[in-house]
Amino acid sequence: MELLTEQLISLIDKDLPLVTNLSNASALLNTLEDINWCGFYLKDGDNLYLGPFQGDVACTVIPLSKGVCGKAARDAKTVIVPNVNEFPGHIACSSLSKSEIVTPIILNNEVKAVIDIDAPIYNRFNESDKKLLEELASVLAPLFK
Repeated sequence: MELLTEQLISLIDKDLPLVTNLSNASALLNTLEDINWCGFYLKDGDNLYLGPFQGDVACTVIPLSKGVCGKAARDAKTVIVPNVNEFPGHIACSSLSKSEIVTPIILNNEVKAVIDIDAPIYNRFNESDKKLLEELASVLAPLFK
C-alpha cells in the first residue's frame, strides 16, 4: 500500500493544473485489483461534479444530499458500502457495481472532492483500503488551493 502512495507522490506536479494531476491519480487508482470504476467528484456548492475517472460512463452531478458520495462529502469521512443494493439512496451509475468506497479530500477543514471507487464484487473494501485512500486524499489535498 505504501508503494501506491509513493507512486502518487512521484506523479504529482504542483505546477500543473488540478485536472492533470487527478487524471494521473485516477489512472494509478485503476491499478487496484477487483474494481470497475475509480475517479473523483469535485465539490462545488451543494453538488459534486464528475472529475477525472477510469471506467464506464458515470453520473455527472451528485447532490450532496444523495448517494454514497454525497454522504462521504456531507460527513467528511470515508464510507465503505459492502453491498450497494442495501445502501439507502444509492445512485446506481452502473449495474455492475456491487460495493463501493468513497473518501473525502479535505483542505482547511473543507471537503473539496471525493475519491470514489466501485467494485463488481460484494465486500471488496476494508479498513486497509480506507487507510490507503485517506493517505492518498491527504497527498492530493494541497492541490486544491
